[in-house]
Amino acid sequence: MTRDANIQAQERFGAAVNSGKLDELDDVVAAGCVDHDPGPGQGPGPQRFKDLFTDLRSSVPDLHLEVEHLTATDNDVAFAYTVTGTHQGPLMGHPPTGRAIKIRGMQIGRFEDGKLVERWGSSDELGMLTQLGLTPQP
Repeated sequence: MTRDANIQAQERFGAAVNSGKLDELDDVVAAGCVDHDPGPGQGPGPQRFKDLFTDLRSSVPDLHLEVEHLTATDNDVAFAYTVTGTHQGPLMGHPPTGRAIKIRGMQIGRFEDGKLVERWGSSDELGMLTQLGLTPQP
C-alpha cells in the first residue's frame, strides 16, 4: 500500500474513535495486530481497540482525539495528538469527577495492505489522573 493509503486508514481509525462507531475499526486494524504498549488483559486485533475505546468513551463520552502532527512512510504512520473530554463515568475504579481533561500522546503504527498491524504509543496518563484530581497528594 502507499503512504497515502496508510494515512487514510489512520484517519479512518481516528474518525471511528471520535464518532464512537467502533465497529469501523474492523476495516483498518488487522486481526493479528500487535500493540507493543498493551493495557492489562489486552488481546490482539481490532477487538482490543474496540474494548479500550468503549470503556474510555463510557468514562469520557465527549472524548475527542485531534491529530497535531503526522508524518508517514510507505509502511509507517507516526503522529502526535491531543485528547480532550469530560470525566462523566467511572474510570479505573474512580467515580466521575466532572472535570475536563486535555492530554497529549504519540503513536507509531505499521501498516500492511491498508490495515494497522503493529502499534507503539504513549499517552500522558499521569497528566490525565492529575487533571482529574485522582493522583495521591504528598
